[in-house]
Amino acid sequence: MTVEEIERAARADRDAQPLTEADLKRMKRTPRAKIIRRALDLTQEEFAARFHIPLGTLRDWEQGRTEPDQPTRAYLMLIARDPGHVNRTLNTKKYELWGRTPVLQPASTRASRRSKTQTVDDATAGIKPRAG
Repeated sequence: MTVEEIERAARADRDAQPLTEADLKRMKRTPRAKIIRRALDLTQEEFAARFHIPLGTLRDWEQGRTEPDQPTRAYLMLIARDPGHVNRTLNTKKYELWGRTPVLQPASTRASRRSKTQTVDDATAGIKPRAG
């Protein structure tokens, strides 16, 4: 069959007509986050915790109450393409990423060596400098 014959045969079938604009507006899209989460066989709680997404936000996306913005859609695409890499990146301690072993010091030594100004490492770790 040629492409034209296939198209003619498909359009002749009353049960296989193309969707109209009205049909598309009426249909509810399955949110992408839900598809990704189900493909990974994770609960909402597990998915939210693993990928650092607030649980309420994930539920809103999955129930169609809100839509992820463009950066979040890009993040979801990364999760869909390589969930293991995203998980390792998010849930690996900083020293493990850089191939370092942590040096544990007594609390009194750490406090005395701390600068009064916040360092880049402190900022990335979310540690605030001590007052004084």
